Amino acid sequence: MNDTAAPPTAVSGWHTLSNLAPYVWKFRGRVLIALLFLVVAKLALICVPIVLKQLVDRLNPELAPLTVPALLLMAYGALRLSATLFQELRQIVFARVMARTSRLLTLGVFQHLHALSLRFHLERRTGGVSRDLERGMSAVSDLLDWTLYTILPTLIEIVIVCAILSYSFDTSFTLITLATLIAYVALTFSVTEWRMRYYRAANEADTQANARAVDSLLNYETVKYFGNEGFEARGYDESLCKLEEARVKSLKTLAVLNIGQSSIVAIGLSLLVWRAAEGVVAGTMSLGDLVMVNAFLIQLAMPLNYLGMVYREVKQAISNIERMFALLNQPRDIEDRAHARPLEVSGAAIEFDEVDFGYDSRRAILRKVSFCVPAGKTVAIVGTTGAGKSTIGRLLYRFFDVDGGAIRIDGQDIRDVTQDSLRRAIGIVPQDTVLFNQSISFNIAYGRPDASADEIVQAAQSAHIDAFISKLPDGYETAVGERGLKLSGGEKQRVAIARTILKNPPILLLDEATSALDTRTERLIQGELAEISRARTTLVIAHRLSTIVDADEIIVLEQGEIVERGRHHDLLQQEGRYARLWELQRTAAAHTPIPAAGASPLPLDVA
Repeated sequence: MNDTAAPPTAVSGWHTLSNLAPYVWKFRGRVLIALLFLVVAKLALICVPIVLKQLVDRLNPELAPLTVPALLLMAYGALRLSATLFQELRQIVFARVMARTSRLLTLGVFQHLHALSLRFHLERRTGGVSRDLERGMSAVSDLLDWTLYTILPTLIEIVIVCAILSYSFDTSFTLITLATLIAYVALTFSVTEWRMRYYRAANEADTQANARAVDSLLNYETVKYFGNEGFEARGYDESLCKLEEARVKSLKTLAVLNIGQSSIVAIGLSLLVWRAAEGVVAGTMSLGDLVMVNAFLIQLAMPLNYLGMVYREVKQAISNIERMFALLNQPRDIEDRAHARPLEVSGAAIEFDEVDFGYDSRRAILRKVSFCVPAGKTVAIVGTTGAGKSTIGRLLYRFFDVDGGAIRIDGQDIRDVTQDSLRRAIGIVPQDTVLFNQSISFNIAYGRPDASADEIVQAAQSAHIDAFISKLPDGYETAVGERGLKLSGGEKQRVAIARTILKNPPILLLDEATSALDTRTERLIQGELAEISRARTTLVIAHRLSTIVDADEIIVLEQGEIVERGRHHDLLQQEGRYARLWELQRTAAAHTPIPAAGASPLPLDVA
């Protein structure tokens, strides 16, 4: 969230509230009960000055028995207690509405983000989206609380008090009260607008300081490698200095606002007391009337003391919720069609039929690509960087829709089946296995979250990682660290293999699954991949050609087009593009030392 963004307008504010209304209306029973409690609390509070007037007027023992002030004192105490009691009851009833509305809206945005296409997620900034969610979630509760139970009740109280003053006394009391309130509100709004620049600057500086600190701590080892602790501290301090200046200016301007507000209230009170004193001297008003007038204005000034803060927080909350609704309104590029049905897998044969695709309409990635992967067979896709290999995997998962042609599984166009059923039928072992910052057990079970502990162990045994896990102090509960960085590349790949085995899909996608590994580890992992590929329809996106020599068919892509296809030996005999790639890799491999046979291919610790 960019704190320097333009503040929301009144129109956008009402629009945001109207978008929020359906979520709140689900709890209209609680809302109405809370409003009823609030009205009772305000009425009790407004009656306090009236009872206080009666109490003062009747304190003269010659005019009334002593029991009358005693009863009024009891009424005064009961009204004070009632005001607090019903205010807290309102909070108890409405707390669930605020928390549940915030939860449902945030959950809806979270689910919508997962439903958006890969195109959106490739362009997004994760930190910004996360911050929008975080701020939006808290802003929902704040906005509901401030608008429904601070601003609205204060307006109601002002109207009732002005009506009482107009009915009980001459119009000068009402005019002084209204003039005081108008001047108070005008000053508060104008100064708060002025102060917003410092508030935003403080937020921006806070964000920058936090980003600098997190970035530095995440790259702790790099900082140590180059001995740049002092450099990082100076950079962090620069951001903290900006934050310090912004906060100091914010506090100074707050003091100016408080002085101005107090001056206006003091002038208004003085004018009211002067008019009331004149009435007492003239005999048209009692001492109780003077006390009541004074108490009314002080009572109105109390919630208005928070007006500047409320005004700022409401504007900020509306801005934050707008960001949240902006995420919710992001269009879905990929949606299930109205007639979409679950994918029915019999043999899991894959067919690419004249497929055209480009991430940008001005640049084609795939051109008229056609091939088949028969049920239970293995087809490999090879080619240079940028040829479109990984794009084929993304299209198979339907992260994007093809621009032309069709992709079918067992004769069913994947655009005509539900995305959920399609992705359940495919298992992937990617080039860069990213794990959750959870336990090894959690990451394996991610292939099938309802799997039992025994099934998780069996999957690990099939992936030949159970022995390694068993040697760890915490076994399957060992944390893998952020993005799995506590594990080596080979260990992460084996976790990915175990996860896919647990999922047990009929279709397997190997997306350059061993290209980031050393030669010896690659050979070990390759044997495990061949084992899980058996009897599954397998599409291999390969970087190292030595890993796909046994494929049933090899397809060579060049600039998005198929230039060669066939089995390994047939392609070598053609002495074409594949043969040249093979020779280049074979020559490079000849100059790469292979670890000794006794060397351990995988580290045995996760330090």
